[in-house]
Amino acid sequence: MHDPKSVTIRHATPADAEAIRAIYNYEVEHETATFDLVPRTLDDQLAWQNARQGAFCVFVAERDSEVVGFGALSPYKERAAYRTTVEDSVYVRRDLARLGIGRIMLGHLLETAATGGFHSVMARITTLSEGSIALHRAMGFELVGIEREVGRKFNRWLDVALMQYMVP
Repeated sequence: MHDPKSVTIRHATPADAEAIRAIYNYEVEHETATFDLVPRTLDDQLAWQNARQGAFCVFVAERDSEVVGFGALSPYKERAAYRTTVEDSVYVRRDLARLGIGRIMLGHLLETAATGGFHSVMARITTLSEGSIALHRAMGFELVGIEREVGRKFNRWLDVALMQYMVP
């Protein structure tokens, strides 16, 4: 089994864009973890990363100098009253799932949210992603609602679990 201690978390750089894009595009093309339907180009990926600077940030999980996952804090909603709430995203290379990398990344995102002065972290997870729901629950998130049939991918309707973590 993989030793989670061998994973380091650091801020993503433009040099990480291709590795992040490869992890994400696998999910776009084969899974329901994202509701994107079109794979990102390298320019799209760089723009996504550049939009997340400062308090809204992108991190990579690295093992043996290789990017094996990424996570981000993004604005939850556009309106100003939501500014103390963020949404998390965590993606791990599928061949390395269930080895603790997602837990390390999510823990880092929660610490970053706390030090950044955020009050609440939201997660929107397709109900088919039982592992992600379990991870978020284990990290202190609570289920606050189910959005019914809000997405359609691979010719099926998808529900989304809305989970919330209150930053201590």
